[in-house]
Order: sequence, then structure tokens, then C-alpha cells
Amino acid sequence: MSSLISSEAIIPALKAAGKKQALQEISERAAFLTGLSAREIYDALLQRERLGSTGTGEGVAIPHAKLARASGMFALFARAARPIEFESIDNEPVDLIFALIAPETAGADHLKALARLARMLRDPAVKTKLRAAHDRDALYAVLNEETTSHAA
Repeated sequence: MSSLISSEAIIPALKAAGKKQALQEISERAAFLTGLSAREIYDALLQRERLGSTGTGEGVAIPHAKLARASGMFALFARAARPIEFESIDNEPVDLIFALIAPETAGADHLKALARLARMLRDPAVKTKLRAAHDRDALYAVLNEETTSHAA
């Protein structure tokens, strides 16, 4: 997972008040780190959300999209400063957001990465650690430790 996410791709206190604002802020950070257009990333994430919310429940969302100009898979993690409405399957607000951007050609690799993230974020201990970590370095350490142990 460390190949998917860098410490710079972690937003420890996302200030967004709603889903669209969260996706916009995530898109801006992703654009800064990848050189892709923030608008292109935002539009792709929003288009995916229109198919059905990526709020998986228990305060977690995994927005994702495929982009033609993406050169590789890229992940970004954000912890909301305050839980935000995300139209999650359990109707609970979200505070842990893991965005995944992949090239259009990613195919099964994209699905495998999504499954791995979902498995990791279903673990109550992981969510507790992520909610307890308050800075970028601590969050990065938790994510790298947990993605290694949830790789199976």
C-alpha cells in the first residue's frame, strides 16, 4: 500500500462541511500530487457517486474513479475534522475517507485495491487507530502498518 499512498497524500483534518466539498478538497490535493486536473478528478469522483454512494458504513467512504490520464494507481486518505453527510449505506456520517484514482486500463488491479481497502477499513481496530491518530505522520504509520497486515 505504501506504493499507493504517500504521507503527502494524507489530509489529517479535512474541513469539508459536505460530500461535494470533501470530494473537491480531495481532488485538489490529488491534483497537486499527481499533476492531473483537479476538475477532472472531481468530475470522475462525482460521476461515480451518482451511481451510488461510496459511503460503506460505520463512518467510512471509499470514493474511487478511473481516469484516462492517470499514469498509475494513487490513493489519498482524509480524516474529516467533523463527520460529514455522505449518503452512506447505513445513513451515518463519514469521517474516514480513502479515495482511489486508477488509470482506465487498471482493470482487476483497481478492484483488488478497492477490496483490500474495504477489508482494512471494516476492521474496528483500524478505524479506532485512524480516529486516534492526529497528525499526518501518525496516520501514515497506521495506514502502512494496517495495509501490510490486511494484505491477504
